[in-house]
Amino acid sequence: MTDALLDTLFSQSAVGLHVLDTDLRVERVNSLSDAVAPERIVGLHFTEAYRLHDPEESDELLRGVLESGVPVLNHVIRGQLMGAPGPDRSLMVTVHRLDDPSGRPLGLLAAVVDINEREKSRDRVDALAAVRRNVGHSLDMEAICEGFVRALVPRFADFTVVEVVDDVLRGSSAPLSPVGSDVPLRRAAQLGTDGDTPVGVTRRLPAGTPYALAANDLRPRLVRLGPDTLWLDSDPVAGHMVEAIGAHSLIVAPLKLHGAFLGLVSMYRCPGSEPFDERDLTFALTAAAHAALSIETSRRYARDHVIASTVQRRLLPQYNGTRIAIETAHVLLPGRNSGCWFDTIGLSGARTALIIGNVAGHGLQTAITMGQLRTALHALAGLDLDPDEVLARLNDTADRLARERRSLPPGDSLHRQPLTATCLYAVYDPFTRTCTVARAGHPGPAAVAPDGRPVALDVPEGPPLFSDDSAPFATATVELAEGSVLAFFTGSLLSDDQSVTRVQDALAYPDRPLQELCDAVVYNIPAETHPDGAALLLARTGVVPPDRVATWELAHDRTTPAIARTLVRDRLEGWNLGEETIEATELIVSELITNAVRYGTPPLHLRLLLDRTLTCEVHDTSPVAPHLRHARTVDEGGRGLFIVSQLATHWGTRYSVDGKALWTEQEVPPDEVS
Repeated sequence: MTDALLDTLFSQSAVGLHVLDTDLRVERVNSLSDAVAPERIVGLHFTEAYRLHDPEESDELLRGVLESGVPVLNHVIRGQLMGAPGPDRSLMVTVHRLDDPSGRPLGLLAAVVDINEREKSRDRVDALAAVRRNVGHSLDMEAICEGFVRALVPRFADFTVVEVVDDVLRGSSAPLSPVGSDVPLRRAAQLGTDGDTPVGVTRRLPAGTPYALAANDLRPRLVRLGPDTLWLDSDPVAGHMVEAIGAHSLIVAPLKLHGAFLGLVSMYRCPGSEPFDERDLTFALTAAAHAALSIETSRRYARDHVIASTVQRRLLPQYNGTRIAIETAHVLLPGRNSGCWFDTIGLSGARTALIIGNVAGHGLQTAITMGQLRTALHALAGLDLDPDEVLARLNDTADRLARERRSLPPGDSLHRQPLTATCLYAVYDPFTRTCTVARAGHPGPAAVAPDGRPVALDVPEGPPLFSDDSAPFATATVELAEGSVLAFFTGSLLSDDQSVTRVQDALAYPDRPLQELCDAVVYNIPAETHPDGAALLLARTGVVPPDRVATWELAHDRTTPAIARTLVRDRLEGWNLGEETIEATELIVSELITNAVRYGTPPLHLRLLLDRTLTCEVHDTSPVAPHLRHARTVDEGGRGLFIVSQLATHWGTRYSVDGKALWTEQEVPPDEVS
């Protein structure tokens, strides 16, 4: 009865049953495979009967059961019956010890179940879960593609390549299917068995290949690879790679969305892995769809970033305006942020405003806000205000912009986006060789003397723009030797103390060409420290050349306008200016001196400055400024400043602690400036 029961169990069981002796040799086995007869493995050691990935581990496991009597249940190994065709499979092994009535071990009973399909299904589930974890949490297309291949290898494929349409990587719209053979694809990521085709290589899809077919009809392809695969000859790039990795099975799945072709994902299996089947094809299409959605989201972000960056650059100064007493250079480093800016603005009296700022955030609205602040600063700079007052008025403008944003409908995405910005405003005066600085939440500047020594410039920090802090802004003034270098940064450039040290090291040679010095600062700072982008503005201080300026102290009486006209004519003739310019300047100076004598208080100074423009300045100690009047035809006076405004390109009043200066600027023909 017992033998009959054992015979029935061995003949009808769907599980591979093995009776092993104490030496782990097979004594009895049921029919395991049509390709391998049971008698062929009887007498073999268990690790000889099966071609196992790790035979030592299996031998140790079996001996452990034989010695302890503790069974091993549902242990998964990779292997295949010796002599059976095909790659290794997943096998689940359960082992019990066989004892005689006295408890003496007689051997082992090992049950082997082929769970390959179940494990493949589990691998597909795990791989899809990994795709969902790794893909979709970034807006960086490179990170998306790299996360995608890491999710697939080695869970689902031995080697995976992601190729994206080159224009899509740049933010352009994806082409609609079918696509022509002239559409270039760029290899965005790869992982697995070493292939010698580097990431970043661009190729076009030869016709008559699975890659081209999948791109044309947006359907995946499952392909067996071998020495007789003819289409590999027409695609040397793919053929070389297939040969290098020894791939025997391929799935090509299109990255598609709403009929648009974004790219391809190519998955390969190499020796030791089973070929892909139809169920793998379904999984590949599902995984590719998930990746395509993330790539399209990244593309839209990249497009918006390109637009915002373009707007940002268009809103920034397009040239380094050379000035008579200061030299500037700048670098704008691209990054996620589209709100950093810098500026140099010529002010009256050969002074220069040096500005740097940053609006936090990215996208078109950030660039627009930056442009609004920059435009407001240009208007405020023309008022000849002190730096702290400029920032105070700029903060008033920022408050109005913030109120406008808060008044948007709740459904508007901008309604929930806070505004944060910083700014630094400095004014350099070449006649006093002083720089006056105020800052609104922005990092302070660095300064080095002509010999490379750091110059202390402790600027009190004011509140950032758009903040609720009502603390006043303050200024700091430092006197600088001719040839000193001032450096203004956005905060992302100085991410830590080490970055500050590197910047100071680069600035320690201020006699180098300024643009070269600007580049040296960038070289000294690792690129990964400023992923948001950064701006750097350098300025080398100078003085007005003596031959380009003339100053006189004049008497405070009615004869002074005539004397001033004579002095001006002599000086302008010495500068070889034209008669038309001289006559206009004589009239301007006469009217300014007349106003100063009539309404001002002594002492009285006249200064002429020749640069790209001709500047006239009349200084007196009265705080009262005249106003422009449009005199009526019957009026005998009152036309002085009206005449000045018609002859000068710009004019205005600048106040100081010891009085005021009325100034004018006239355009000078380039051929008259030697």
